[in-house]
Amino acid sequence: MDWKKELVVNDEHYTYFDLPSITAAYQKDITAYPYSIRVLIESLARHEEIADLENLVNFNAKNPTGVVPFRPSRVVLQDFTGVPAVVDLAAMRDAVVKLDGDPRIINPEIPVTLVVDHSVQVDCAGTKESLSYNTEKEFERNHERYQFLKWAQQAFDNFEVVPPETGIIHQVNLEYLSDVILKNEKNILFPDSLEGTDSHTTMINGLGVLGWGVGGIEAEAAILGEASYFPTPEVIGVELTGSLSPGATATDLALYLTELLRNEKVVGKFVEYFGSGYKTLSLSDRATIANMAPEYGATCGFCPIDEETLAYLRLTGRTEEQVQLVAAYAKQNRLFYDGTETPEYTRVIHLDLSTVQSSIAGPKRPQDRILLAEVADNFATSLTNVNGPKGFGLNEKELTRQEKIAGTNTALETGDLALAAITSCTNTSNPSVMVAAGLLAKKAVDLGMQVPATIKTSLAPGSKIVTQYLEKGHLLEPLAELGFDIVGYGCTTCIGNSGPLAEEIETTLKESDLVVSAVLSGNRNFEGRIHPLIKANYLASPPLVIAYALAGSIKKDLTKEAIAVVNGKEIYLKDLWPTQEELATYINEFLEPADFQKAYENVYQSNERWNQIETSEGDCYDWDDASTYIANPPFFENLGAAIDDTESLKNLQVLAKFGDTVTTDHISPAGNISLQSPAGNYLKEHGLAYKDFNSFGSRRGNHEVMMRGTFGNIRIQNQLTPETTGGYTKLATTGEELSIYDAAMRYQQEKIGTIILAGKDYGMGSSRDWAAKGTNLLGVKAVLAESYERIHRSNLVMMGVIPFEYLLGQTADSLGLTGQERYSFVFPEEPAINQLIDVIAVGDTEIHFQVKLRFDSVADISYWKNQGILPLVIHKKMQKEQV
Repeated sequence: MDWKKELVVNDEHYTYFDLPSITAAYQKDITAYPYSIRVLIESLARHEEIADLENLVNFNAKNPTGVVPFRPSRVVLQDFTGVPAVVDLAAMRDAVVKLDGDPRIINPEIPVTLVVDHSVQVDCAGTKESLSYNTEKEFERNHERYQFLKWAQQAFDNFEVVPPETGIIHQVNLEYLSDVILKNEKNILFPDSLEGTDSHTTMINGLGVLGWGVGGIEAEAAILGEASYFPTPEVIGVELTGSLSPGATATDLALYLTELLRNEKVVGKFVEYFGSGYKTLSLSDRATIANMAPEYGATCGFCPIDEETLAYLRLTGRTEEQVQLVAAYAKQNRLFYDGTETPEYTRVIHLDLSTVQSSIAGPKRPQDRILLAEVADNFATSLTNVNGPKGFGLNEKELTRQEKIAGTNTALETGDLALAAITSCTNTSNPSVMVAAGLLAKKAVDLGMQVPATIKTSLAPGSKIVTQYLEKGHLLEPLAELGFDIVGYGCTTCIGNSGPLAEEIETTLKESDLVVSAVLSGNRNFEGRIHPLIKANYLASPPLVIAYALAGSIKKDLTKEAIAVVNGKEIYLKDLWPTQEELATYINEFLEPADFQKAYENVYQSNERWNQIETSEGDCYDWDDASTYIANPPFFENLGAAIDDTESLKNLQVLAKFGDTVTTDHISPAGNISLQSPAGNYLKEHGLAYKDFNSFGSRRGNHEVMMRGTFGNIRIQNQLTPETTGGYTKLATTGEELSIYDAAMRYQQEKIGTIILAGKDYGMGSSRDWAAKGTNLLGVKAVLAESYERIHRSNLVMMGVIPFEYLLGQTADSLGLTGQERYSFVFPEEPAINQLIDVIAVGDTEIHFQVKLRFDSVADISYWKNQGILPLVIHKKMQKEQV
């Protein structure tokens, strides 16, 4: 069918696939479809995937069926997850050469942009030298990784690298990379869409662009021209009414929605915002709530294109021609939201924005929102709550415990802040909260307030734009006066790159095990993520980060108690909080398009230090066997060998048994590398001193380091070793307690396959491919869980690890499974989607039960048959070359 129509904009003739015509061909009305579904329909029509198009056009909002192949227009990578993805591409080229093929057949088929933003650490903070020192250390530590990326930049077509010191990937994407509406070489217009190797890729949804985070493995497949398959989603409409009250920030709204939508169980669903209140939100506010989609569990938090979208494109320096093109196409092709029509949603959730109150979230999860007035009491309660997501399992005396700081006359008390950081894409992209932080700091400095010296403070702007408007408004100076000097342009503390605390503080915390706190303007606060010695971590808006830093303790009620007393005068939060008028004045005066144009001028070549890095050339990478950063992974060693999963799923021993909410932060190694750990031992054996270990994130291109850190989080709790916290297990064959890595190697030596048992929401959190890659390399054949996070389930399948799910109402406990049994799965030679599989667990008794095979699409079965998605791609590319 020919659904193409012509559109003329500024005397330029374009063609496009007309959505009303497409849906009318199936006797459907375009107005019934959510805007996010309209984007998918256009993509299927443009790629001529007619069978899938017919299924989606017959979308039943109340009961969606079938699967959708998603072919994004482009892929964005950050360097932590991007480096291993590019390592795999390089390894695939080597694999093709071994098969006598042309290595260049492994090449991006769509535009790929990698933004280096995850490598900078806060080694130095609280001084004007912080930025230069941290940047120098970043380049020093990551030289091998950056050499490799420079090679990739010249070796692959369609591949660009945004160098360090530019900004966080999502803000760069929002401010510069996305054109919202794209055109190809045939002058066909279509909506921008993307996949990214960071969960918070969803931030781009705020711009009316459909995209979400995927694992590196799935991103590699998209890069190489493979579709990404997912079940046709339910679309949950969130109708916003009213407007935010004075004093309520976009952060407060994001935390409110995270709690609300988690409770509404939107995991794996699309969320789409609309309503009269939607029109009151700035685009930066929309980006803030879209950013948090992984925290509320949704695949995306879509914000349709409207007049505010166009205003933001103008503000950020996009050309007027592009703005007019976006407006013309979106309006003509019914992708423009004007409030006159309400699509059919699976269900609608209502939120009056005026009910949103100031809050923070913690101490261990982003969905655990606490009203500001209740924070102190909540912290006290968390100390004595059972050890878990909302508690520490301590006694009441802990609340007032003090410990003298080593070598000083100062004491730390339970609840005292050890770290305060303005960090992460969620908030450092939003002028309203960043200016609010600057204004609050200015008032605090004018009143003579100071932050206690025991608190590590830092400011990591989302991009240089933030620096420009804070500097023009004379707000950088007061921030620095309070210790919030700029430490770098990257994710820093939010991803665990918080760097060391003062030596005497770390010594005290190690010796005392005191529960101190951190407050950060991030989106993640899972256990062990922010800093291994800080147990209570809270998410807050940037101005509240500063307020808590000034107060010095999470136990202080900022709504009632004085933050501090200066020269006998009590100073309260209300004395510092900026008014809406002050915020508007600053933003209108100091934020303009020229700033964005200047910041992104010549962005790919603007970093001289990056430009000076020398690297090898050629189609294939010259691997350095001595490198502890970049190594050729073993994923293709048995390429072409027959699979034996029907036999390998017999007599599996449990490597670990977990409860609910085991995140990818628990599974995939992140943050600092401990001296006394399998990964630390590996680096020591290779001659590295502890100071040169760097972080797990920076070493994601070396499988030897990463597999040793898998399941190694210091807070993970394996039920096989209930008395020991951390990455340990009990070896079934001898009863020894070993690290999970060492136990996995012993099982492999004894040719015993292993399985992971888990509870609900297994693999929630960041889209870390190493959570699946590491599981694979440890020899795990299958995972049996109550439920999965979407990305991690997909990644397991793509790495050849089979995900099984307990039947509804059943759990390990209800079935009487202890983890001491051996498990055998009656696995068919030709498995089917969501097939029921018989299982026999043999321990003291024999337990028979059924589980669901979580192959969710035909593609999943194909991946399994080919030993994973990357071997599948190689097979297809080789066949195409030989034709």
